[in-house]
Amino acid sequence: MSALTVHIAIRKTLAVIMGGGAGTRLFPLTKDRSKPAVPLAGKYRLVDIPISNCINSGLRQIYILTQFNSTSLHRHIHASFQFGGLNPDGGFIEILAAQQTPEGSSWYQGTADAVRQNLRYFLEVPVDHYIILSGDQLYRMDYRDLLDQHIESGAELTIGTVPVHREAVPSLGIMQSDAARRITRFEEKPKDPAVIDQLSIPAELMAELGRKPEDGAMFQASMGIYVFNRQVLVDALNNNLIDFGKHIIPAAIRERKVHSYIFQGYWEDIGTIRAFFDANLQLTDLIPPFNFFDSNAPIYTRPRLLPASKVNTASVRQTIFSDGCIVTDAFLDRCVIGIRSIIGAGTVIRESVVMGADFYEADTHRYTAVPEGMPAIGIGRNCNIRRAIIDKNARIGDGVVISPEGKPENFDGENFHIRDGIVVVEKNAVIPSGTWI
Repeated sequence: MSALTVHIAIRKTLAVIMGGGAGTRLFPLTKDRSKPAVPLAGKYRLVDIPISNCINSGLRQIYILTQFNSTSLHRHIHASFQFGGLNPDGGFIEILAAQQTPEGSSWYQGTADAVRQNLRYFLEVPVDHYIILSGDQLYRMDYRDLLDQHIESGAELTIGTVPVHREAVPSLGIMQSDAARRITRFEEKPKDPAVIDQLSIPAELMAELGRKPEDGAMFQASMGIYVFNRQVLVDALNNNLIDFGKHIIPAAIRERKVHSYIFQGYWEDIGTIRAFFDANLQLTDLIPPFNFFDSNAPIYTRPRLLPASKVNTASVRQTIFSDGCIVTDAFLDRCVIGIRSIIGAGTVIRESVVMGADFYEADTHRYTAVPEGMPAIGIGRNCNIRRAIIDKNARIGDGVVISPEGKPENFDGENFHIRDGIVVVEKNAVIPSGTWI
């Protein structure tokens, strides 16, 4: 397909980003915010990823569906993404929050139900295709390639998939396709070895993907990315089915021409504390699997106008610093340090994500509200922190020790939780001086 044809097609495409449900597996990071609003890589939010992919792909008509703990997500989107009068093509980024209507008063019951409840708004936009995206995944994709294949193949629905090895199959939705990439079967988190054997990518398609026999059997995992033709989406939602992955997609495979778009780049579903922790720490690698430094396809976020970070003597190894930090005589090893982080002298932090703060406590109107004797926002002096996530605005006093060593894989304490062997200190938590966690 010519570049002009793809350009016209992308302008006739509407993007719908799912704002996330309760996100219980990411608790306590989702205690006060939705999954897409969870901070990422020091200065971003998860929702910045699909929005940036849309912008970099030329998509300028974007709806974001929100419901759960959505206030911080709404604030971030309004502060970060406004096309306004500078956009001559009539593009928009608009939030559609769950609402009561004469037709119904229920919350979104699932992904398909969320789209169904807002379908009247989507149909007002004169487009030929809808691309439905998750708001809590880390990847970089040019959706023009996806749309190009969708149109070229004559598919009515195209599903983004990613090749995975056998050990990952039981935790993912797996698509089976023929060598022409037409999907013939879907299995949600298959466990039976005999069933898994039947779902592997055909040898001819493996060769086309550049995979060698020594790579072993591979399988197509659903990315939760869907491209629907306009009328196909309308017809697919003309029922009471509530979820795309569990209900709509299996039905469409039986009744429609459904193809897979096999994506071979980095992709991570940020669905658990361990996945979130690992994805952040991987960014500190010498050559990270996901590159935030790609100037050809940048990741956009809120411009905060913060000062450059200041380091007053420190030993630093494989650490990401965000804007506005002050670090004094600390030792940091494989850490992600978020905006406005304050780290005191003598503190050692290893393999940890420090999310920083929403404000500087020295601001007069904030400072007067701090109760006497409470630790300042940030991390105090002579602390020792390992394999932890410190959420925003946490107050950690002097001499605090935080480590999962010798503790259960999952545990709930006061102001902290252990999930997947990672200690998570809650947002706005107060950890007094001398505390051992």
